[in-house]
Amino acid sequence: MQCKTMTMEQKIKSLLIEHSASLFGMDVSESMIQFQPTRKDVDGDLTLVVFPFVKLLKCNPEAAGNKIGAFLEEHLDEILSYEALKGFLNLSLKDSYWLEQLSLCSKDGYGLAEPKSKPLVMVEYSSPNTNKPLHLGHLRNIFLGDAVASILEANGHSVIRTQIINDRGIHICKSMIAWEKFSPLNPKGERETPDNTGLKGDKLVGKYYVAFDQQLNIEAASILDAWLGGAIDSQIKEEVEKLQTIREGKKEEQKAAIDAKLKELAKSQSPLMKEAKDMLIKWEARDPQVYLLWSTMNGWVYKGFEHTYETMGVSFDKLYYESDTYALGKDVVQEGLQKKVFYKKEDGSVWIDLTDDGLDEKIVLRSDGTAVYMTQDIGTAIDRFKDFPEIDGMVYTVGNEQDYHFKVLFLILKKLGYAWADNCHHLSYGMVDLPTGKMKSREGTVVDADDLMADVIDAARIMTQERGHLDDMSSEEKDLLYHQIGMSGLKYYLLKVDPKKRMMFNPQESIDLNGNTGPFIQYTYARICSLLKKAGTFNPQVSQNTTLIKSEIEVIKHLSRYSIAIHDASKSYTPSTISAYCYELVKLYNQFYQNVKILPETDDSIRSNRLVLSKSVASVIQKSLEIFGIRSPKRM
Repeated sequence: MQCKTMTMEQKIKSLLIEHSASLFGMDVSESMIQFQPTRKDVDGDLTLVVFPFVKLLKCNPEAAGNKIGAFLEEHLDEILSYEALKGFLNLSLKDSYWLEQLSLCSKDGYGLAEPKSKPLVMVEYSSPNTNKPLHLGHLRNIFLGDAVASILEANGHSVIRTQIINDRGIHICKSMIAWEKFSPLNPKGERETPDNTGLKGDKLVGKYYVAFDQQLNIEAASILDAWLGGAIDSQIKEEVEKLQTIREGKKEEQKAAIDAKLKELAKSQSPLMKEAKDMLIKWEARDPQVYLLWSTMNGWVYKGFEHTYETMGVSFDKLYYESDTYALGKDVVQEGLQKKVFYKKEDGSVWIDLTDDGLDEKIVLRSDGTAVYMTQDIGTAIDRFKDFPEIDGMVYTVGNEQDYHFKVLFLILKKLGYAWADNCHHLSYGMVDLPTGKMKSREGTVVDADDLMADVIDAARIMTQERGHLDDMSSEEKDLLYHQIGMSGLKYYLLKVDPKKRMMFNPQESIDLNGNTGPFIQYTYARICSLLKKAGTFNPQVSQNTTLIKSEIEVIKHLSRYSIAIHDASKSYTPSTISAYCYELVKLYNQFYQNVKILPETDDSIRSNRLVLSKSVASVIQKSLEIFGIRSPKRM
């Protein structure tokens, strides 16, 4: 059952529209009737913006506000008083209204829409490469996607959680080549494996991805030295000499940009890179030896991922693999060639021209026939809608460096004739930085997800032990609590920032028991649980024959907006809407808790109502944290 917070706003809108002819001399639209939060320095619970009606009423803003206020007071019993102030009408509502709202908000299922009452949405997140372990950047992606899926469910949607595993491509071949070339043999003549090294599979494979790049840099440096001496391959001689000529006389920052281009060109000509490209061609041709190595190393990575996901507390309903979907994408490209959606260049590569749409030309097949990311994404999207034709929307959780990619993808799908492309949404988010700078997988400077989760859980253990009040807990119960607090800090910290914003991550701040943190929210929940335990049994029905104090009304008022927060977060795919709501609720409750008597209260009706209020707040905290995949311990 949803709390009917909008009822008062809807009543006012309906009333003003119904009587608009007599009140304003003409019909008014719903869009003209606007509300805004009431300023804290004035009395009132609801504020109506008067400016749109001033011209209609042919008077100044204060007179217009008084006229509307008198009309509303006459027709709505819930209104206690009103005050017109500089173009705004502040309405105060009776205690009986807020007590009714509290009664609604105390019901089971409060704030949540009827499950599966809205269309099916698929949410993609994580989508890792199988050439490296998950890192801090993945954590923001995963927690964001998982929270958005939960928000959509809370708003009534059926949801399928999915990921596309990037298990093919040149980056995978890099790890494979490096493992073959650089993995040392043990006394038994075996190369390194998770079993004989004790390393998680994803970490072992990631180690060789870094080793590939290190060797590639060495080879590229050697090639650059040769170019300076004039030894340049005839195929690229013109391009290299052109860049070298442009470089002369440039400023240092311009020289650095040209040097970077020369280095990338040198990398593309290195023997190691050519081996990786040859391996990719063999993989797409299903070379048995290459395919066996690929499946073996990917198997190591999958086991590592499973362990990491278990620690995170996330799971998926459906997995897709690029090694399956890229082939469908290649078939679709061939069909698109026949329909003249795509065109082929002289070198055999296939492109699409989107310049008339304000974009660019985009390659969809390389000249050697191998697929690019766009090819496999086309195939994946089509495959998903074939599997689930009832999908109403598709949400891709991918970093904002891919904004252009998804504009192109959705436009290509539309040009191919897929009407559902209009329902695809890119949930774009900013990168996560560290105090030391940007993370780089190839250089091995990322913050490993497993290590980070272990660190925050350990920090939660130290913080909790320092408070020293859980001696009656078993070691298993304590370990579970440390895990819940640590993961709460990590998840909440990464989700409380608007997804569009780039953010700096501070592990120590994330587990602080003060401020806008997950543990602070958890602590308030645990405090309420302790209060309710001490209270014992109480009347769960809200008594309508009591008065309310201001801090009490503020809590009820905020409680009554929970369903609105969920609705808004669902429409904007923004979990930070929920965190901001929950943090404000906790602050308001803590102020109320400090200002009133609850258990010592001698009036049974007031005492019971305040316990109902406390229980309702705890319920909303628990539901909100569950949306983030965070548990709410009853003791901390």
